[in-house]
Order: sequence, then C-alpha cells, then structure tokens
Amino acid sequence: MVLSGHPREVDGFTVSRVLPAVSRKHLGPFCFFDHLGPSELAVGHGLDVRPHPHIGLATVTYVIEGEIVHRDSLGFEQPIRPGAVNWMTSGRGITHSERTSSELRQTGSRLHVAQLWVALPTSHEEMPPEFHHHPASTLPELDVGGVHVRVLAGSAYGKTSPVRIFSPLFYAEAEIAAGASLNLPEGHEERGVYVLSGELSHEGQAFEQRALAIFNPGGAPSVRAEAPTRVLLLGGSPPDGARYIEWNFVSSSLARIEQAKRDWQAGRFPKVPGDELEFIPLPEKKT
Repeated sequence: MVLSGHPREVDGFTVSRVLPAVSRKHLGPFCFFDHLGPSELAVGHGLDVRPHPHIGLATVTYVIEGEIVHRDSLGFEQPIRPGAVNWMTSGRGITHSERTSSELRQTGSRLHVAQLWVALPTSHEEMPPEFHHHPASTLPELDVGGVHVRVLAGSAYGKTSPVRIFSPLFYAEAEIAAGASLNLPEGHEERGVYVLSGELSHEGQAFEQRALAIFNPGGAPSVRAEAPTRVLLLGGSPPDGARYIEWNFVSSSLARIEQAKRDWQAGRFPKVPGDELEFIPLPEKKT
C-alpha cells in the first residue's frame, strides 16, 4: 500500500497529513503523521501552534531543519533542533504549544519537521504525563550495508534508542546513496518507509517524495534509491484494540474523548507556563 499526504491547516500552517488515511488508520502504533515543510519563514514570521490538549498518545517531534520551541503544562521549555527527538507522553492529559523563537523571527529561518503520534496501549492511556528530550548526540547511529541510519525511537538493526516507549516499535532515519539498497528492519509486525526527499523503488514500483510505502507482514522487503534519498522508517506492533481519534485526542473509549472535549471547553486542562494567554479552541463538529 502507498499513501500520499493531503494538505491540512494547523494553526495557520499547511502540513501534509499522511496518517490517518481513509484506507489506513495506523502503521504499527503510529496513528498520526504530519510532514511540515521544508518552508521558508520570512523575517518577522514563525510557527505559532497555540496551546492545545492531548490525551491517550505520545507525540514524537523530529526537526530536520530549523528549530521549534516546545512548552508544556509540566513546565518544560525546550528548543528542538535538527537531529533531536522530543517524546511527550500525554497520558491522562497535557497541554503544549510549539512556536518559533523570537531570535529566529528577527532573522527568518527554514523549518522542516515530521511529527508523529503513537497510540498508547490501554494500560498506559491514563498514565501521568511525561516529557523527555533526547539530543542528537544521544541517538544511536550505524552503517547498514553502506547506508547511514539513525535510530530515533524503539529498536532497529540491532540498536535501541534511549527514548522511553510503551509498546514495540521502530522509528529511524536513513540516507541512501543513489543506486544503494536498504533492507527494512526485521522483527516487527508492521513496517513502512516514508520518502522525505529523493526517490525509492521496490521490485520495480517507484515511490516519490512524500509517499509512505507500507509493506505486507513477513518477508524481507528491500528498497533501492534511484537518486540520493532521505527516508523515515517506521512501524511496530499495532494498538491493542480499536483506537478513536478526534481532534487532538486518541483513546480506546469514545466516552473518554467526549470527556476530554468537555474538559478543554471548560478550561479544566492545565495551562502552559509562559504561554497562558492563547489557546486553540475545540473545533466545531462537522455536520
């Protein structure tokens, strides 16, 4: 299966939304995938994703170019720069914002980001929220048949990221030279590859930029770069049961999502220190 992203507006920015799709709701435990940029931010402008809530998921933010300043209701304020991973576990509820720093607004900047959500297993859906930042230097790198790979989260190719996860998964980045091939990681139930730049092929089928190729379980699928190509590799075990997604909420219970919506409207979610004045309102229900 090959999925292509569709444009979506996120607080004034257009992103390419790959998951969830009509034909596929998740890949392993990954239930959401937004690709932003690469974008040129003019002087005086920046990303401003106002405070908004989450439940039942973990956000995985990976900055490819530029910088985002993360703030959350636990009190963390963390610039995210290229190569680092931010893993924020919402559990029973968290609020956060994502903005461009005042310094970069003065100079202008580029921004290129992949943000994924992981559906938490039912045993952790209501856990206390957590936030962990992992600088680029802490993430394992290796050579796989001449291909440079960085393991961002989970386990792949015999290496394990220090990111704290709650279900079997892998998330990695690879740079593949033209004409080189890469086998997908073994030992995972569901596997896919997303083309950030360049062009891949598999058994004669071409995958262009912004395509997510999802492979059938089993076997040893391999992809070949037809040009210098940068990819994200992801997958793992699917969620332990059905998951519902509405707005920024993920849960095994529709009633829990309705409660979260009421809590946000009533102001019962915690505020983000230093970013208390703005918020994204609950979207009106589509008729």
